[in-house]
Amino acid sequence: MRIGLGTGKIGTRRIGQEHIVLGFAVLLFLGYSIFLNGFVTPSNLVAIVRSVAVLGILAVGMGIVVIGRGIDLSMIAVMAMATAWQLELMNHGWSTPAAMGAVCLAVIVLGTVNGILIAYGDVPAIFATLASGSFVFGFVRSQLITQDVVYVPKTADILLALGQARVATLPIEVVFFALAVLVVFLALRFTKPGRFVYLMGDNYVAARTMGIPVRPMVVIQYVVSALLAWLAGLVTAAGLQSINTRIVNSTLLYDVILVVVIGGIGLSGGKGGMRNVVVGALLIGIMLNGMTILDLPNIYQNLIKATILLAAIIVDSRLNPRDEQTAQQGDI
Repeated sequence: MRIGLGTGKIGTRRIGQEHIVLGFAVLLFLGYSIFLNGFVTPSNLVAIVRSVAVLGILAVGMGIVVIGRGIDLSMIAVMAMATAWQLELMNHGWSTPAAMGAVCLAVIVLGTVNGILIAYGDVPAIFATLASGSFVFGFVRSQLITQDVVYVPKTADILLALGQARVATLPIEVVFFALAVLVVFLALRFTKPGRFVYLMGDNYVAARTMGIPVRPMVVIQYVVSALLAWLAGLVTAAGLQSINTRIVNSTLLYDVILVVVIGGIGLSGGKGGMRNVVVGALLIGIMLNGMTILDLPNIYQNLIKATILLAAIIVDSRLNPRDEQTAQQGDI
């Protein structure tokens, strides 16, 4: 088994799905640059980079879970509500470290609960994470925050500084995305837990028979996914100086799944890597930005994205057919 930046198994083709997707992204960028006024302006290029970075951070977390043959539908709720609660605490006088510590603990608990429900309770991941996401949104919105939009307080020097920070002219969001990709790539490639994730995704029963601690590994996957979702929320809040909890009801979750699937991470598990996340985020980020500049109504944007997602899932089912173990596990 080859575990790397791109795929989880030994490739038999020189041109993989990620290469095709990257080619489409380049062609789409060139087409928008030629035919779409305002696409290549500095401000819009920064907007593309920022949107790709936030989408990519979320897709890194989703990618880890999907490689391990799962799915996390609670990510956007965690992203929005954990960040909103942290800002609410800070607006009520909590220091940044104290607020981050409390929220970090809550996020870890939520990821652990997701993992326990799936690994030890045998609840299908799609239902466990859907329910937990709905609970988090309802509980935080009704009990812990007072409005849909929560602003970064003027005393939050760290977040305010991050929002304006640049590294080699790149927004700080891109740096966090690159770090997330690098850290997860190294973990998947060079650590035993990373290899275990691929083995579990490839054949869950065989991995358990080999003595791999599959249940604790499932819990760890969902904890990491929750933490990365919170990181995406912090990055968003730093850039916009606020977080809008109504994003939970948007199509962002489907955009994340679209990035993962179209990038080449197989829903059957055990395949793909961080290169797939990068090229998928690049393509979807460019596509969404172009549709926004064209002022395409949301209903048509959603129709286009739904069609692409459906096509990507059909192609994935042909390239990576679900085996008997996947069907028995019923995780996606």
